[in-house]
Amino acid sequence: MSLLPAACVQSKNPPPSVVAVGRAQIFKLQAKELAKPKHRPYSCDMILSVAKRSLAIWLLLMASLTIAAPASADPSDISAAARGVVRVVIVDGANGEMIPISHGSGFAVTSKRIVTNAHVVEEVATNPDLRIGVVPSEGGDAAYAKVISISRRNDLALIEITGDLRLPVLTLGGAASSESGEVSAVGYPMNVDQAQGLQISDIFKSQPPVKSRGFLSGKRPSRQFDTILHTAPIARGNSGGPLLDSCGRVLGVNSFGADSNGGDAEFFFAVSMRELLPFLRANNVTPRVNGMPCRSLADLDAQERAAADRRQMSAAAATGRAEAATRQAHSKAREAAQFEIMEERENAMALAALFLVIALVAGFFAFQAKQVGNERRTIIAGSIAGIALLAALAMWFTRPGMSEIDDRTATKLAETNSGPSNPDEPGNTASIGKLLCTIDVSRSRITGAQTDDLPLEWAEDGCVNGRTQYGLSSGKWNRVFVPNEEAVVSVNSYDADAAEYRVERYLLGRADITEARKERGGYKAPQCGGGEETAQDLGSKQEAILALLPDRPNERLVYNCQVKGE
Repeated sequence: MSLLPAACVQSKNPPPSVVAVGRAQIFKLQAKELAKPKHRPYSCDMILSVAKRSLAIWLLLMASLTIAAPASADPSDISAAARGVVRVVIVDGANGEMIPISHGSGFAVTSKRIVTNAHVVEEVATNPDLRIGVVPSEGGDAAYAKVISISRRNDLALIEITGDLRLPVLTLGGAASSESGEVSAVGYPMNVDQAQGLQISDIFKSQPPVKSRGFLSGKRPSRQFDTILHTAPIARGNSGGPLLDSCGRVLGVNSFGADSNGGDAEFFFAVSMRELLPFLRANNVTPRVNGMPCRSLADLDAQERAAADRRQMSAAAATGRAEAATRQAHSKAREAAQFEIMEERENAMALAALFLVIALVAGFFAFQAKQVGNERRTIIAGSIAGIALLAALAMWFTRPGMSEIDDRTATKLAETNSGPSNPDEPGNTASIGKLLCTIDVSRSRITGAQTDDLPLEWAEDGCVNGRTQYGLSSGKWNRVFVPNEEAVVSVNSYDADAAEYRVERYLLGRADITEARKERGGYKAPQCGGGEETAQDLGSKQEAILALLPDRPNERLVYNCQVKGE
């Protein structure tokens, strides 16, 4: 087993020196002999030989991994994390000139503080002629850094940028929860620089770090400190770079590898979170930590589609049940209406017959009374006969007809529907006013953002918290935020019908965030109260920014909202 320290630098041509030049660029290259032998403990011929051999093995290993196991990590997440990975260059300032003598890798845990390996920067602590240069992965600017802390016991070091350079912060994944899974090593291996034929001057130019893929191979605590064993290839120059999970979160700090002697399979070691987290906290650094399981957006999207399909099937089933219930209710109402009408018709006809009989009997008595000359009885009997006859006719002609069945059925259905609602029907969850939104972990992809409860005051015109106007586009309310302090675009949206608030975050590179800020600077967001036309205008202007974003965000936070007090 052998350590992989920061690689030495050598060139057959007279190497340039380095001179600080202002804030934008601290290194200026000039021809000069390389540093003294004491700063190059390793033979560069030996390193070049090892580098060639390592590169060949690395290519073979990567090819085998590519064939054996398709990539499952989201490249955008690894690229987003790579924004905060830097090249850590050790330069010799003897005789007033800055000569590069070695380099390693590091990553940002705050915008100004960087984690690397102790063996990358430990010489700086004892040699006043040495300085640390930090070269970011993009942007062209470099800066000096100073040592904050070195822990040789577990090969960790913390350095701090002394210039204006600010870096995107990586999220730590907490202690690795499993002993298997895909990982990526990100850093600046020297054998890749040599294979590309890069010159010494290229060390001081911003370049994207190299990403290699492998798998966790278990936890193997050494006698000195706790480590993670993995197969993501690293080489000299990778020292101090991060080992990332599939969501781009740091699982460890790459430190050394097992010497395969050209024959055995290669394994590599990273300092674990059990060592890194206490080290950072001991140095007053509160890192961004997220120990939640890593979930891909593809899985979440599939889950959302499955849930939508289930809701659609449930709605279709509910519609079917409702239609069946409606048909059954209609059938019962019609049957009841028919029964009532038939009963009323029969009763009316019976009464008509009864009154007709009374009319006939009374008429007979009136006829008899008239024959005997009893005028008084004739009038009484005749009146009764007439009234009874009229009653019979009235009962006959006012009896309900069969044509009234449909009207009677509709009346009964209306009386039925005026009762309690169907319990199978979902209630209306539309919410406005003061709300409290709670994260739905099962539907969210959380890689670094805060997940505290979110108070939200929503108005029907898209005004949030009484001051922020949201844009209206294609019937959806959203607001695009492009901050100047962080290379991230957030798209916040609210669905009032579902009482659902979403935050989707896109971690962008320097060129993309610059373009997004340019588009954002092209319009002024309106104040609340401008009406629907103003909201639609804002929604239209935001489309220019949305068109610049990748197909999928790096983070998706889904909140369920309820009126406060419910």
